[in-house]
Amino acid sequence: MTESIRIDPSTGRKVFNTRAAKLTEKIDGKGYSEIEDKTLTTLPPPPPGAVFNAAEQAKYREFKEARAGAADYMEMEGEFSRYLEDVYSEPPVEREPLTDECDILVVGGGFGALLLWYKLRKAGFTDVRFCEKGGDVGGTWYWNRYPGIACDVESYSYLPLLEEMEYFPTMKFASGFEILEYCQAMAQKFDFYDHCLFHTTVEQTVWDEDTKRWTVHTDRGDSMKARYVVLANGILTTPRLARIDGMETYKGESFHTSRWDYNIDLEGKRVGIIGTGATSVQVVPEIAKVVKELYVFQRTPSSIDVRDQRATKKEEIEEWKKEPGWALARRERLATISSGRTALQGNDDFLSGKVEAIKKKKKHLKPISPEELIQKQLNSNFRIMEQIRARVEEVVEDPKTAAALKPYYPYGCKRPTFHDEFLSAFNLPHVHLVDTAPDGVKKINENGIVHDGVQYDLDVLIYATGFQWMGTGSFNMIVGEGGQTLRDKWGGEGVKTFLGIHNHGFPNLFIMSGPQGGGGQFNFIRGLESHTDYVTWMLAKMRDLNVGIVDVKKEPEVEYAAHCKDADILTGPLRDCISYYNGEGKAEPGSLAYYGGPAKWHELRAKAQASLDPYVFEGDWDVGPGLQEAGD
Repeated sequence: MTESIRIDPSTGRKVFNTRAAKLTEKIDGKGYSEIEDKTLTTLPPPPPGAVFNAAEQAKYREFKEARAGAADYMEMEGEFSRYLEDVYSEPPVEREPLTDECDILVVGGGFGALLLWYKLRKAGFTDVRFCEKGGDVGGTWYWNRYPGIACDVESYSYLPLLEEMEYFPTMKFASGFEILEYCQAMAQKFDFYDHCLFHTTVEQTVWDEDTKRWTVHTDRGDSMKARYVVLANGILTTPRLARIDGMETYKGESFHTSRWDYNIDLEGKRVGIIGTGATSVQVVPEIAKVVKELYVFQRTPSSIDVRDQRATKKEEIEEWKKEPGWALARRERLATISSGRTALQGNDDFLSGKVEAIKKKKKHLKPISPEELIQKQLNSNFRIMEQIRARVEEVVEDPKTAAALKPYYPYGCKRPTFHDEFLSAFNLPHVHLVDTAPDGVKKINENGIVHDGVQYDLDVLIYATGFQWMGTGSFNMIVGEGGQTLRDKWGGEGVKTFLGIHNHGFPNLFIMSGPQGGGGQFNFIRGLESHTDYVTWMLAKMRDLNVGIVDVKKEPEVEYAAHCKDADILTGPLRDCISYYNGEGKAEPGSLAYYGGPAKWHELRAKAQASLDPYVFEGDWDVGPGLQEAGD
C-alpha cells in the first residue's frame, strides 16, 4: 500500500496520494489537523444535580410535535437525478450481460462486502461474486468525498483488519480519503477486484422454487443465478432530498454532498448549505475558509461534542506492533463504553489497555425497575447535553446564534457529531446561521432561498440533507417464495426478521445491515463483523450438515420482532426526537434499529447457533467448485 497521505515539503500541506481522490487537490491540507486552541477541544464540567424531569421532557416534545409532518423528501428523479450521478470514476466498461451461475452473490462493495469476502475465502468459499453500483470499493467512503470528511469513530477501532493489513491510520479520526484508499488496499491484497462487477446495480432478485436458486437481475442486463444471496449494501446508501417549493427554478449551481462536485469552484462565491447534520458539521468549517459568504440553513441543531483530533504517534505504533490482537482488543474495549459519549471521545489509557476500566460501575443496594433505570439514564443523558449546550455558549460569540445552535433533545436521539471548528466558524463575519425551525426551508426561487420574507441570493446551493435510513432499493426488490416481495411482507405484517439477518419465506438470503440487526453499535464496523461472522458460520455449518437450503421458522421471527419492539419502546424516552432513527417519527417501534443492546443480541445469536431450533434445513449440500472444505 502506498502512503495515503504525504506532506508537500514546498507548502507544508497534506496531499492525498490515491486514485480515489479525483479533483481533491482543491482541499489538500484542510480539515485533518490538530487544533492548537485547547479551549475548542474541551467541554465544560457537568452541572451537579441536574435531573431530566417531566417538565424538561414536555419542553422538548413541544418542538418535536411542531416538526411532525414537516419532513418531506422526494425521489431524485427527472432533473434532480443528476444528484445521483457517479462523478468520481470513468464511464462503465462495456460488457456482455452475464447469465451464468455462482455459489454466493453479494450485493455491495463496502466494508461489509470486503470483510465477508475475507472471511468466506478463509473458510474455503471461493465461488463468490459481488455487485457494486459504484466504480470502486468503499461504499459510503466511495460516494462521500466532501471537504472535511472524516470518520467520527476513532480510526484505530473503526478500520477492520488493521493487523492483517499491517496498517496504522495516520490520524485518530481518519480522513475519508485515507479510509477509501484503505478499502482499495484491502481489495487489492485479498483479490477482491477479481470477483466484483462494478457499475452494476441489482434491480431484482427472484427465488426459483424449482431450481432452489436466486436469479439476480441488474441494470447491465445480467440474469445471474446464485445459491445464496447476501445483501451487504449498507444502511445509509441512498441520498435524500428535501422537497422545497420552487427548487426546480433555481438557476445557480447546485449538488448534494453525497456527490460533491469539485468542478464547481466555491472560492469567492455566495454559498448556501441546507442541513446541519453529521455531514454539514464537517463541511461548514472547510468551505468557510474559501467562500465569500456562507449561509447555513438549520432546521434542527446537532449536538456538537469534542473531537480533539491528533496524529498517530510513532511510539503508539511501536507499542501496538508488540501486542498481537491490539486492534480487535481496542475495538472491544470501545464497545464496552459505547452507550455514552466517552466511547467516542476515546479515553486512550482505557482503549489501549493501560487501565482496567474508566470507572467502576455503581452497585445498587436493591434491584431497580426498568423504569428507574431509564430515569437514571435520562439524568445522565441530561447532564451530558447540558455540557454540550454550555460548550455552544462558551464558543459562539453571538447570543442569538448560540441559542439557535443549542440542541434541545436527549443525547443520541439524533446522530451525535464531533468537531472542534464547527461552532467557532459562526464567529467569522461571513458565516451566517439561518434558523428555519421547526419547518425548515420552505421556498427557493431562481436566485436562492427565501425565509421569513428575507431573500438570500446564492451562487451555489448545497444540499446536505442526508440519507434514507434502510432506504436501499434492494430490500424492495427481493421476491421470495410464492412471489411475495420483501416489501410486501413487511408492509403487510410489519417488519419481522430473525436477528435482522433472516426472513421467513426467503431461503438462502442473508441481510448484513438491515432493520433489527446488529446490536445497536455506534461503531458500525463491529456490527458488520458480527454479521459477517454469522453468515460465514451458517454456510460452514450447512456444509458440515450436508444441507443446501436454510430458512427461518415463523415463530422465532415473530418472537424476535416482538423483542425488538419491546426494547425500542422501553428505551424510547432516551431518543425522544424525530430523526432517521425512527423514520422521521413515522416508523413502528422496533422496525428499524435494534435497541436491545449488543450483549442481548449476541446472547440470542449464540442460543440459535447452539440449538439450531430457529432454522429449517433442506436439500443436499451438493458441493461445487467454490464450496470446498475450509482452507487458507
